[in-house]
Amino acid sequence: MNLHDWIDELCDVLDLETEVDEGLLNDLAEVAHDDVGPRASAVTAYLVGFAAGAADADPAAVERLAAKAQRLAESWDRPAGARDPDDVDDDVPDDEEVDHTLDADEEEE
Repeated sequence: MNLHDWIDELCDVLDLETEVDEGLLNDLAEVAHDDVGPRASAVTAYLVGFAAGAADADPAAVERLAAKAQRLAESWDRPAGARDPDDVDDDVPDDEEVDHTLDADEEEE
């Protein structure tokens, strides 16, 4: 597969008039994959592209955006695959000593 040809064809299909530095994006995606996690690679490249498009960025500006994303990925403080601490289930208290006989009556109402 010739990646450059794929990019040219995809840009035609998406009606995009742009140049893409596939080496830059692939390097960034690899860093995000390795330092953040496998699913981070595609979304990182997408968001850098989105930011570049929103800013009508020239190639130098795209490189600066990619460098910002790469610095963030390289300094990411959670190892790849680590759960977000906000998503961790809290301990459920043991309530076997609690009388739940009225709970059934409340559900019927």
